[in-house]
Amino acid sequence: MRPRFRMPDVYGIDLDAQTRCRHYHSPLDIIAIRMRCCGLYYACRECHDALADHAATVWPSRDWDQEAVLCGACGTELTVRQYLDSSSRCPRCAGSFNPGCQNHAHLYFETIDASDQSV
Repeated sequence: MRPRFRMPDVYGIDLDAQTRCRHYHSPLDIIAIRMRCCGLYYACRECHDALADHAATVWPSRDWDQEAVLCGACGTELTVRQYLDSSSRCPRCAGSFNPGCQNHAHLYFETIDASDQSV
């Protein structure tokens, strides 16, 4: 018999089996983020801020090839780059991610301001 796959631990407030929390709980809210500061998966930044004893930090673009996003539907760990390029779907199970999460990407991942780029 094959060993049963175990999803990484996810921290949050009022979590369900697919990583939805008190703050984000629509059918599409099925990802957790490995926080750069502590290496632990949290359902969202609000959960991290409420439960952790330190400030959150963002993933710098140089580390976007690190696994940092967890699909709560199938347990696949995605790199930051895979997640950002995913078109809001898990590449393994095709589960739909909330496209509105793009509005919060700056809370987790370094953003490059166009005014900061040299021409």
